[in-house]
Amino acid sequence: MSALGPVRARQSYRHEAFLWNGRADFVRGLLPFIRDGLEAGEAVMVATTPEHGDWLGTALGPVASGAHFVDMTELGRNPARIIPAWQKFLDDWSGPGRPARGVGEPVWEGRRPEEILECQLHEALLNLAVDPTTPFWLVCPYDAEHLNAGVLAEVSRSHPVIATTASYQGSRSYRGHDHAQTMFAAELPDLGGRPTQITVTAAELAGAAECVVLETGAGDLGWDKVVDLIDAVRRLVRDSLHRGAAEVTVRLWDRPEVVVCEVVDTTVIEDLLVGRQLPSAVGHDAIWTANQVCDLVQVRSGERGTIVRLHLRK
Repeated sequence: MSALGPVRARQSYRHEAFLWNGRADFVRGLLPFIRDGLEAGEAVMVATTPEHGDWLGTALGPVASGAHFVDMTELGRNPARIIPAWQKFLDDWSGPGRPARGVGEPVWEGRRPEEILECQLHEALLNLAVDPTTPFWLVCPYDAEHLNAGVLAEVSRSHPVIATTASYQGSRSYRGHDHAQTMFAAELPDLGGRPTQITVTAAELAGAAECVVLETGAGDLGWDKVVDLIDAVRRLVRDSLHRGAAEVTVRLWDRPEVVVCEVVDTTVIEDLLVGRQLPSAVGHDAIWTANQVCDLVQVRSGERGTIVRLHLRK
């Protein structure tokens, strides 16, 4: 793939998608990209599924030890944790005159719809999260054989360049910051059913936690996760009130495989990267804290207000 693209601008950020079909195509496209980076003395991080990482490791042979291999099924279980991981990698290994490369595979066959939705937001936010002058070349592989047409169409809206082993071209559908803003302000899919719901004011903050305890305690959620959820809800409600909300709505669904809890208010969050950047003070960012303990966190904010939806698997 790298041979098909233009000569790299060593002092710029590039975020590209690579569409592949089958193991041979995957390796043929990414192997030169990784190997060329290692031979140039660049730091290389490969964040893929374990299977795909094994394909690349086998093809690279002994030089594979020079790359940082990361299990994306663990790192990206909550997609909001991926950008902080890339940022740490860049802080440690990249800078002026120190180019770095990455392979990031946030979407794979079998991911749940709500996870894919957050991966798509993550990809759009990656265009804002990295300074354009950072010498970082990031390639995101997508399985064109098994992912559906809707997922593949979205790839072109969040990546300025789309590559295959036979082509390399700019995306006509790429929308940059506007796309990230639109996705961040969009409504989340309706969960249906009849959730437990309470309204919380500053004087009733403890009551929100008690509601969560009663509901999750009756289900199959482990006690350690109950404690995490209680703490996350308290922090999020407190954060809403601090932003100026007169009251906050907390909703909870106890599903067979997952507990879902929403914290909703009428305020607006302007920072699209909220919860995805290391906070300046420990415990200061309620959404960051939720991202560290929940299996999935979905944040949307716009004219209608803000919703933070937490998922904890049983």
